[in-house]
This record gives sequence, structure tokens and C-alpha cells, in this order.
Amino acid sequence: MPVSFRILPERGLVVVRYAGFATIDETVAASHAYVGDRHYAAGQKQLVDMTHITGFEKDYVRFMELQATKAERLAGAGVQSLVVYVAPTPVSKEISAMFMRSWADVDAVVPLVQDSEANALALLGQSESTIASLFTCASGSALQ
Repeated sequence: MPVSFRILPERGLVVVRYAGFATIDETVAASHAYVGDRHYAAGQKQLVDMTHITGFEKDYVRFMELQATKAERLAGAGVQSLVVYVAPTPVSKEISAMFMRSWADVDAVVPLVQDSEANALALLGQSESTIASLFTCASGSALQ
């Protein structure tokens, strides 16, 4: 699946990974699965790894509808969430810029973009320098 996630509840962190060609429907499905997961908690920090994305559906109206729904849920929770995107490639930079713009007026989300896993993890307060080592050290739920 082009969009997957793993919640690390003991760290208050969810890692989202995009790979291949991402569609809005897949993003919606992953978002619903995340919110429905027993380890979901409002305000969890998010690491969104877009290293392996090769392309994405460019339906900007549907994308903004999806983001508006997420923004409403986050704003209603009354907490702020740090979201760090790992975007080392031209395609990942393009989609992360789209996400960044969608969060511009949403106080509940603090979005940042980094081009390395190590920098992204450091911003999220994690001592590991790679996502693989983060998963090795963590005991969170399985990748969804």
C-alpha cells in the first residue's frame, strides 16, 4: 500500500510512510485507519516519510477537502500536533509543499519539512538517526 503508518504510543509518535504513486483515496483510508487505531491519541507527533514517493494524484480540490477534514478534527481536539515531513526528492518536496500550504492557517498543526531522516527525528525529540533504528528500538504497534 502506498500509504502506511506505525504508531509508537510510548513516544507519542506516529510514522507515516508514502511509497510509489499516492492517491487521495489511499490517503483517506490511511487517515481513517490511523484515527480508528487503539493507539491513536490527539496531539501525537507525526513523522511523514515521503522518501519513496514517485508521484501523487493532483486533484487539488479533493486534497484540500481531505486536509480541511483533518484540520477540523485536530482543531476540535484542542491540542497542537508537530508534523515533520521527510522530503529529499523533487517529487517529495512538491507534495510536502502542498501539505505545508494546506496547514498555513491551522493553529493545531505545526508543520516542518526536512530533507533527512536524522534531522526530522531530531526535531521530533528522537535520539535515533534513521526510521529503521527508531522501529528497532520502539515497541509500537505493527505497520498498518
